[in-house]
Amino acid sequence: MEQNLTASYESCRELHRHHGRTYYLATRLLPAWKRRHVHALYGFTRYADEIVDRTDDLNARERAAALERWSASFLAGLHGAPVDDPLLPAVLHTIAVFDLDRTDFASFLRSMAMDLTVTTYPTYADLLDYMEGSAAVIGTMMLPILGSSDFAAAREPARQLGLAFQLTNFIRDVGEDLDRGRTYLPDEDLDRFGVTRADLAGAVTRRAATPKIKSLIAYEVERARAHYTAAAPGVAMLAPGSRACIRAAYTLYGGILDEVVAADYDVFVRRATVPNRRRAAVAARALLAGRGTPIVVPPTNVRAVAARAVEAA
Repeated sequence: MEQNLTASYESCRELHRHHGRTYYLATRLLPAWKRRHVHALYGFTRYADEIVDRTDDLNARERAAALERWSASFLAGLHGAPVDDPLLPAVLHTIAVFDLDRTDFASFLRSMAMDLTVTTYPTYADLLDYMEGSAAVIGTMMLPILGSSDFAAAREPARQLGLAFQLTNFIRDVGEDLDRGRTYLPDEDLDRFGVTRADLAGAVTRRAATPKIKSLIAYEVERARAHYTAAAPGVAMLAPGSRACIRAAYTLYGGILDEVVAADYDVFVRRATVPNRRRAAVAARALLAGRGTPIVVPPTNVRAVAARAVEAA
């Protein structure tokens, strides 16, 4: 039994190492005993995402059936049924050890199922409904593992950090998501800047953004930074041994936005990534930072960016 559990945690770790380089590096800064539990949560979320997005040999109905079968196995495992899966034993063990909120996992699986049928989001409120399950709950899942002196106060910053990370991914991966038939930039934002999905598809083909698309991306960058700003106070609320990890993750994911800005908001010319040398430097600074050192966040002004962009258009 213990051997199977160890193997399951190792499978989650390998999945994390292979697919989540930024997050995996940050996790290395955690106390050793916490790492495997973070790997388990990553494995759970990543595998569900793999079913939805990476099973190219299956049609939409078959993907939905595969996700439903895996979800049913997970839910059965929560009620004590044996599971025949390389990842789920570690996930179920982590949930039991920290008494994680089961509704967070149900919310996550709901959002994964949405990806099988929902391809656009009319408003940011609609997108936030999706992101509640796909991103915000990841923050609340993680919080008991990270530890906090005030869980009630730390909960909202943890949610905001999940939203910030995912919106960063949406900004960076506009072209990749289009290839999957989805747009995670709200319709109301596209309309605000006079951008159509055909314009986005054309930018993918040309590997170059138009001025209007750049204005749209600039607006989304500022929106993401507003989430980072709301998340920043939460780092000091974490257990001391967890702060370096989240400080590094915060800085590295925010660094992706810096790369987008440096590319003049053209997310089609190349994939925005933080250079390896900077990754190492960020990790070192996170370890050396004093426990009470606040995170410095750049100022955000979504309305001003929107107004300037509309005037330019």
